[in-house]
Amino acid sequence: MTNSSRALVGRTTVFAAVFSSCLGMGTAAADTVKIAFIDPLSGPFAPVGQNQLKSFQLIADMANKGKWAGDKQIEVVGFDNKGSPQESLTQLKSVIDQGYRYITQGNGSGVGLALLDAVNKHNERNPGKELVYLNYAAVDPDMTNSKCSFWHFRFDANSDMKMEALTSFMAPNPAIKKVYIIGQNYAFGHAVARAAREYLTRKRPDIRIVGDDLHPIAQVKDFSPYIAKIKASGADTVITGNWGADLALLIRAAKDADLKANFYTYYGITTGVPTAMGAAGAERTKIVGNWMANNETFAGKEIVTAFKAKYNDDYYAAQTHSIITMLSQAIKTAGSADPVKVAFAMEDLKVQSINGEVWMQKKDHQLQQALYIGTWSKVNGKDVRFDQENTGYGWKLDKKIDAYVAGQPTSCQMKRPG
Repeated sequence: MTNSSRALVGRTTVFAAVFSSCLGMGTAAADTVKIAFIDPLSGPFAPVGQNQLKSFQLIADMANKGKWAGDKQIEVVGFDNKGSPQESLTQLKSVIDQGYRYITQGNGSGVGLALLDAVNKHNERNPGKELVYLNYAAVDPDMTNSKCSFWHFRFDANSDMKMEALTSFMAPNPAIKKVYIIGQNYAFGHAVARAAREYLTRKRPDIRIVGDDLHPIAQVKDFSPYIAKIKASGADTVITGNWGADLALLIRAAKDADLKANFYTYYGITTGVPTAMGAAGAERTKIVGNWMANNETFAGKEIVTAFKAKYNDDYYAAQTHSIITMLSQAIKTAGSADPVKVAFAMEDLKVQSINGEVWMQKKDHQLQQALYIGTWSKVNGKDVRFDQENTGYGWKLDKKIDAYVAGQPTSCQMKRPG
């Protein structure tokens, strides 16, 4: 063989090796379904966002080891939106440029509505490059009513569903006579206040609403003036949709002022709030949610234990499990990770999650699931085995409410592709 022939063979061998390597990389990439987590990883709501990103990543690891999606691997990557709708849209553009086809978000319905509108516009303008928005906690009812979209799936109960469950639990209690409503001044806060008034009026018209306050989200550092108003009103019960730092600071101010009213919350379970409550919140603070660690069968206990061991933190966002479980099943059913095929496969899909069987309602893409009411109580090794934030207190199950009880009518008029 001549020197020129040897050089040609050498170049051909190198090219083949590089081509083979690139092909392998392409195959690996094609076998990984990447989800962009767009939520606060800095700022006042960072502890909540970081907890939920880790929750997604732990469940994705479980799914990958168990081959829930067959040969497909699932990866969840965090993008910090600083709690801002504008920053969220910037991050959305970035993840689209990086080739992501799935996004997830939950902290703030204002952000959720902005992302929903942007995803709809992108998909209309870019056929073949569609995105699917897996909503794990943005609970403004409009997102599965007037603003419903084929590209959006909500895995948490919306705020009306939670209020239906909460007020159904409150109604038989004759000790509740005066209610004060306080919340964050954005879409979700307004939705909670509206539903609280409507549902209490329907179920217990004798209850007096003695106050209704909205405050700027993530801006109030001292809630003592609000607590003083609640005290002066004579309220025996407070209903709040506050979450993260806004709820932790509200609870802390109530504790400092020795406010005796009972708190009915949506998000008392979120990072920072358990520490703020401590012993002072025992037997006086309640939550409504889609799961709690101390549930009737302790379903999900292995996840709680693994999360604590890995992150020294508490797992509480059960919808991360529902999302990864349902997405995995839809990928297997569709035989593809193509977002359009997967979206169709998720419609009407039923899967078993840690809060029982959950069902993705086709007409509005609102997950139907059981809801739980719980009370902040001292760990007793029996019905309260798991505490939160090493406080010695956790959530004791008061009542499990079947999905049909909390279910709500929808005004969704969904347009589907094709």
